[in-house]
Amino acid sequence: MHEKLKELALIQKSSHGKVRDIYDLGENLLIVTSDRVSAFDVVFPNLIPDKGKVLNGISVHFFKSTADIAPNHFITDQVEEYPAELHPFKDYLEGRSMLVKKTRVIPFECIVRGYITGSAWNEYKRTGAVGSMMIAEDMEESQAFAKPLFTPSTKATDGHDVNISFREMMAHMDEWIARYLRDKSIALYSYAHELLKKKGIIVADTKFEFGTIGDQIILIDECLTPDSSRFWEMDSYQVGHTPKSFDKQYIRDYINQTDWDKQPPAPELPQEVIDKTREKYLKIYKIITGNELT
Repeated sequence: MHEKLKELALIQKSSHGKVRDIYDLGENLLIVTSDRVSAFDVVFPNLIPDKGKVLNGISVHFFKSTADIAPNHFITDQVEEYPAELHPFKDYLEGRSMLVKKTRVIPFECIVRGYITGSAWNEYKRTGAVGSMMIAEDMEESQAFAKPLFTPSTKATDGHDVNISFREMMAHMDEWIARYLRDKSIALYSYAHELLKKKGIIVADTKFEFGTIGDQIILIDECLTPDSSRFWEMDSYQVGHTPKSFDKQYIRDYINQTDWDKQPPAPELPQEVIDKTREKYLKIYKIITGNELT
């Protein structure tokens, strides 16, 4: 938690995730996105400068532009519109926070995959299936699926999320809710995929989270950020190879070359990795929003 917000934490209920700090303001929540970075469900000791502003800004951008596809929890990211008790913290909150509606979280990650890579590629090589769905055609790494696949996972509070089938997901909720989550997730992914293709970026996969207010289901948390998505550079895309990415895959690739066992505590990241990661985050921010980060 940032030093300036320790005072706030004493008077507000708060929770702290791997990257985000959440403050309970009664009817609403304040979400503050830090510069922390996690990979393999472990937080690293290093910060990536400006990462929080990049994630927050991209989420705000997509919450605004996709509200007609799926309603979401976003209220405002303008600190002057926050409750008065937050105004003294403007220097820290500006650019890396948003005021959102409080929801009851649906405890599943809604993952959409447009291309076979990462854990999906590993599952396919072992079993010939992705998300427990058999793939009829022979596929190569990074190849596009005939249509996007919905492959949910449980949302773990501690430890690792667990991939499950859509059928297993339906066993935990009303069928219409599961279908709504699947259909909205695919619609959001498809919108971003077509939009960013025009800007030279492929959205290989992404994940969404949803919550409820009464009987309304809305999109929450983050939206199409480099932490929740895999962004590939179209110019380097080639089936059978892993394209250059604009997300924290760069850190995962570095870690996979080390002897770290992926159990806490995480090792220190070299300055070169920190600088390169920051560069990638800033670049995708500009591509998506059309603006330099200020």
